[in-house]
Amino acid sequence: MPSSKKSKIKKTAPKKSKPRASTAAAKKASAIATKKIGAILEGKKAPAFQLADASGKAVALKDLLGAGNLVLYFYPKDMTPGCTIEACSFRDHNDRLTALGAQVVGISADSSASHTKFTEKHGLNFPLLADPENKVTGLYGVYKMKSLYGRQFMGIERTTFVIDKAGVVRRVFAKVKVNGHTDEVIEALKALG
Repeated sequence: MPSSKKSKIKKTAPKKSKPRASTAAAKKASAIATKKIGAILEGKKAPAFQLADASGKAVALKDLLGAGNLVLYFYPKDMTPGCTIEACSFRDHNDRLTALGAQVVGISADSSASHTKFTEKHGLNFPLLADPENKVTGLYGVYKMKSLYGRQFMGIERTTFVIDKAGVVRRVFAKVKVNGHTDEVIEALKALG
């Protein structure tokens, strides 16, 4: 005969998942973090570095500043669409930039050999420096967590620093949108006088 005792089943409420930050809130937090980079470096001496150029020759920040103001831009990868547009825009406006007393230099984690191919393919008229260990990108705060199609990874955030002859960071352009960026840089150089 079946037992007349009722089995006791403990009912529990379903677990609540942690609420996800809204996309807008996440973007706002990211924008605040990005502004902190600029807030930290703007008005201060640019971190010193020495990296190899496309030919393998060592180039130091102090050598670059000897010629005048410096437009130092960090980009994710050679031969990619956005990086190619940005590099070609700097190439096409190099006369205007040099007329304002500035030299353009690009830095990515690509090798010197990759930079050579990129420079030759697109006729770039300024140096690209190799930072394969991301030491300089780390010093400048541009090597950070990125997200693409829901996947998170470490990478270089497209950022440009305008550095004056004395080695002081005068302007930081973080999370650069490549279209129209060279014009923004030119305006920042004009403001330096």
